[in-house]
Amino acid sequence: MALHKGPEKQERRTMSVNPFFGEANPVGGMTEAPPTHRLPDAPLPPSTAYQLVHDELMLDGNSRLNLATFVTTWMEPQAGVLMGECRDKNMIDKDEYPRTAELERRCVAMLADLWNAPDPSAAVGCSTTGSSEACMLAGMALKRRWTKRNADRYPGARPNLVMGINVQVCWDKFCNFWEVEPRLVPMEGDRFHLDPQAAVELCDENTIGVVGILGSTFDGSYEPIAELCAALDGLQERTGLDIPVHVDGASGGMVAPFLDEDLVWDFRLPRVASINCSGHKYGLVYPGVGWALWRDQEALPEELVFRVNYLGGDMPTFALNFSRPGAQVVAQYYTFLRLGREGYRAVQQSTRDVATSLAGRIEALGDFRLLTRGDELPVFALTTTDGVTAYDVFDVSRRLREAGWLVPAYTFPANREDLSVLRIVCRNGFSHDLADLFMDDLARLLPELRRQPHPLSRDKGAATGFHH
Repeated sequence: MALHKGPEKQERRTMSVNPFFGEANPVGGMTEAPPTHRLPDAPLPPSTAYQLVHDELMLDGNSRLNLATFVTTWMEPQAGVLMGECRDKNMIDKDEYPRTAELERRCVAMLADLWNAPDPSAAVGCSTTGSSEACMLAGMALKRRWTKRNADRYPGARPNLVMGINVQVCWDKFCNFWEVEPRLVPMEGDRFHLDPQAAVELCDENTIGVVGILGSTFDGSYEPIAELCAALDGLQERTGLDIPVHVDGASGGMVAPFLDEDLVWDFRLPRVASINCSGHKYGLVYPGVGWALWRDQEALPEELVFRVNYLGGDMPTFALNFSRPGAQVVAQYYTFLRLGREGYRAVQQSTRDVATSLAGRIEALGDFRLLTRGDELPVFALTTTDGVTAYDVFDVSRRLREAGWLVPAYTFPANREDLSVLRIVCRNGFSHDLADLFMDDLARLLPELRRQPHPLSRDKGAATGFHH
């Protein structure tokens, strides 16, 4: 979460209240408006408090038009009802809410089966607040396994983690918080993610693991997990180094099993020790749930698991937080139950169809060059063609925002800082109809952009990849 500071000066601005909102005194709100940066002295009627917050939130963007986020922005009303019924249940209280805990256990079992664990009953897993927490937990397990194998050298030796420079920012946080050296494979040419051989060259006796991403946030492409494992197999044959792989399947972990069944990336590869995914991305649940799974108990050191005698029950837990609502886990189970394999396949195929169709239509405009086509993750990246000099991707992003569309523009990292792109994320709820409306707005803006004397965007340093 972002860190915020209080106001530089004493905030004296107050919120204005429409006189119609007052229940007992219809004019009181005009003189007794609540402050914005300190607790008001007296309570407000609930309808007034609601309306004040509601009106301010109207200035937020429309989440359905947000083509930057991977996070689910639409669910069925029945899922919303279930979430409302469970938002007061604390997930950590397994003893008080045993059925909610059972639904969590079933979700883990379903994912173990979906990701081809050798023995799904032996797989170990947990729900998290999202894939970022799940990555932290997986990284902790990798580091603890390494420290146990190298007890004679650690803490003198500094552990490292190998990954592509395109990893989600949570991996940078993990390395910073847990004092692990990040070893990043840069982009090269038209390769925008990790190269297996380049990754192996960064490995040594202090490497706790290698992260492979099934669906890069930069361009939607899958990293070659099987080739990565094969390269590490070769390294072990040559040097004896046995380095595990963690698959960050934040997005692709809930796409590939349904649309790319022949792609081998999961626990079918013996070197894959753990996998994470976001339930609130292509798992099709509102924000607040992720999953982390280990292929067996050996992959998750027992000393990381806390067994807490809490409110009368013995409870094994592995998490960075404690209290959180059970609503999202219940919604995940509802969605698994509601869709099944065939339902997920239909939803994800429809989303991929929208992505590939939209990518082709944008390419046909002639102004843009596609880097990816949405045929892996339903996500694609594009840049302007060499002949376009009047505007750049930052101008396109800015002008689309005027029509309500949130499309991020950003510059790639090393060694492709020269490349600036737009990225479009297609999710369930972004239909062919909405894609048509998007194309109408883009086509309408292009003539104006082409008439510019030069690109107008100035603050490229504020651009972001929206890595969420």
